[in-house]
Amino acid sequence: MKRNAALSLIALPVLAASYATLHPGVSIAKTPLAEILAPTPFKQNGTYTVDPAHTFVGFDIGHLGLSRVQGRFDKLVGTLQIDGKDLSKSSVQLTMQTESVDTNVAPRDMDLRSSNFFDVAKYPEMTFRSTRIRSYGRGYLAEGDLSLKGVTKPVTISFKQYGPIRDPWGGTRIGILAEPLTIHRSAYGMAFDADTVSDDVIVHISLEATLNKGK
Repeated sequence: MKRNAALSLIALPVLAASYATLHPGVSIAKTPLAEILAPTPFKQNGTYTVDPAHTFVGFDIGHLGLSRVQGRFDKLVGTLQIDGKDLSKSSVQLTMQTESVDTNVAPRDMDLRSSNFFDVAKYPEMTFRSTRIRSYGRGYLAEGDLSLKGVTKPVTISFKQYGPIRDPWGGTRIGILAEPLTIHRSAYGMAFDADTVSDDVIVHISLEATLNKGK
């Protein structure tokens, strides 16, 4: 790519993390703020740690063909390795704790944690690890592996980058905003209740990350 706008598994500084917190699962790639901010190229270098307080990894899924249930993962960690001179050396990794799935309905969350869906006792983590990052249009593509419930499948995440900026606490911070990604839950061993819940799941990723000190 010529200009920049990722995870693995894989969007900001100032971007709508608070919006996403209040409205989990919405199509955050289309927020007004994302349309106003200009994406930036990968010029900085270093290792960035994902800020979980300002990061959103969520989903929405169809119910009875009438509506889409929204949810998120409240516990996650992640690392971005950025090489502004050689994009092929850049990488992203995200790990979500499946037990932290939250749709704001306790009985449904318990069902999602059961063996019907995430089976969190046996598979406590969902991960995205990039295998390649490359330019694409005004943004980037993060090609990598999504591992969920013991199954690993290749996925490609289209994303734009914002920043870096100096935040109010003296740190350096970037943001990543991904386009919605569609996966099929049956491909990851979650075919339960197919007559009620759709197979396609739309994944949303919005993150902030801070440059590790000394990097």
